[in-house]
Amino acid sequence: TGTPIFADNAVKNELGKRTTKELFGECLHKYVITDAIKDENVLKFSVEYVGRYKQKDDSKTNIDIEVEDIDTKELMESPLRLNKIADYIIDNHNRKTHSKEFTAMFCVSSVETLIKYYEILQAKKLEGKHNLKIATIFSYAANEDDADANGFIPEELSVVEEPKALYGLNKHSREKLDEFIGDYNTMFGTKFSTKDSVLFYNYYNDISKNVKNKKIDILLVVNMFLTGFDSPNLNTMYVDKNLKHHGLIQAYSRTNRILNEQKSQGNIIVFRNLKKATDDAIALFSNKDAIDVIIMQPYEDYVQQFGEAVTALLKIVPTVNSVNDLKNEKDELEFVKAFRELMRLKNVLTTFSDFTMEDLDIEEQLFEDYKSKYLDLYDKVIDERKKEKVSILEDVDFELELIHRDEINVTYILNLLAGLKNADPTEKTKKQKEIIDLLTGEANLRSKRELIERFILENLPNIEDTEDLPDQFEKYWNEEQIKAFKQLVQEENLSEEKTEQLIENYLFAEREPLRDELLDLIEGEKPKVLERKKTGDRILSKIIGFVETFVSGFAKVG
Repeated sequence: TGTPIFADNAVKNELGKRTTKELFGECLHKYVITDAIKDENVLKFSVEYVGRYKQKDDSKTNIDIEVEDIDTKELMESPLRLNKIADYIIDNHNRKTHSKEFTAMFCVSSVETLIKYYEILQAKKLEGKHNLKIATIFSYAANEDDADANGFIPEELSVVEEPKALYGLNKHSREKLDEFIGDYNTMFGTKFSTKDSVLFYNYYNDISKNVKNKKIDILLVVNMFLTGFDSPNLNTMYVDKNLKHHGLIQAYSRTNRILNEQKSQGNIIVFRNLKKATDDAIALFSNKDAIDVIIMQPYEDYVQQFGEAVTALLKIVPTVNSVNDLKNEKDELEFVKAFRELMRLKNVLTTFSDFTMEDLDIEEQLFEDYKSKYLDLYDKVIDERKKEKVSILEDVDFELELIHRDEINVTYILNLLAGLKNADPTEKTKKQKEIIDLLTGEANLRSKRELIERFILENLPNIEDTEDLPDQFEKYWNEEQIKAFKQLVQEENLSEEKTEQLIENYLFAEREPLRDELLDLIEGEKPKVLERKKTGDRILSKIIGFVETFVSGFAKVG
């Protein structure tokens, strides 16, 4: 299994050019990328070519960056070009990764170029132009620069080799890598270096772990990690490097592992003219007609699909208030499916560099109003689940990850509250409604709405200086959290210590506790056999509600 080597993409070594067929004989079975996409085992790619292209004058991806003249190394590696690319990445990274909900890799042509990019990005960070966590790892081998010329990716170098063998050919590269590892050590409180193979091997593994856990925003590489590295949380690949055939498919495929509804495709942002190389690679490893299966459609096609989805929605609910008039759960289900399709399409559209709400056939406020009604139905399902009522909406995936917005956090809410405190009396009512509407429309804030409303009404008028607002809000929040926790354990007769530990484990493992674990929290007599499921579900629902209200997305003030 793996990416096959054909005559077209065979690389010559000391044994000559060897194909998969020559080494292993006739193919027994083919399962190609088009099959995997159709079976929903991997995602499509959304490929954007950024640079100076005559055929797309109106696109935001048409910026003054050289994409060809590959033979002119001086031009392709000029500080002006590299700075423009770095600025483009900074400006578009949140869009591509859904506000850093996912991570990215940036593969470049050589160690020399990587060093330049790293230093440019770090300098821009010191200037306050971004707060991205950037890490890098590379090895220096005699043929590394040549690898970019033929577009193939060499086998992953054994990182357990002595670093002196890897870097001895270029003292400057090794010193730079040690400097960059020093930045990494500062960022994560580690003590890695290239001084011996164990420390370097551990650095390699630590980077791998931190990319998978979303603790690194962009991993800058030449060849390492472009093959064999799987991280579902990685959704974006920036490319300033010649790639072709299996090397191109392998590199792109770092981004297309299935995760959730929010990850709708792997994003490939290319700063070189690799259009033909991409099309050729797809044809080689599937067939010439596979491009439409593997590559996402153009932005304009999704805009058109969104318009059609809006029309379908309005046939079901012509106005926002008409959602309240839906006669039965079957009609509510039709609305949920129609609006969910809008959310899915918008999720795809927002990753395109050309995206703007003005292109869509619905005003942003109207979309938000429908979203609130959508979330009302979700709340209804949760309430009925608690009451053990049967609902046909019970099995519907509302895909709330499509609604989550990272920029709406504690600091954001505190800034709104400060604006409300300082507002002119005639503006207060309007600003207060805007805050409540925001809380209603955000899936991760709805559970906090009642508490924040109470803070606005009871506490905010007594705060004289808005600089005291963060401390006062944190004090209020902690007090309410303690009260809610005590109420939970008293209502269900639970052990405080065991419940605290179970919540900590739940947050760390991101796994719902088992029923036996929940029933073990009960002090005194345990429920009878026929009551165990009902009791366990009730306790679980209360614990999840507590976590969603006081912890998720709102754990720390400031």
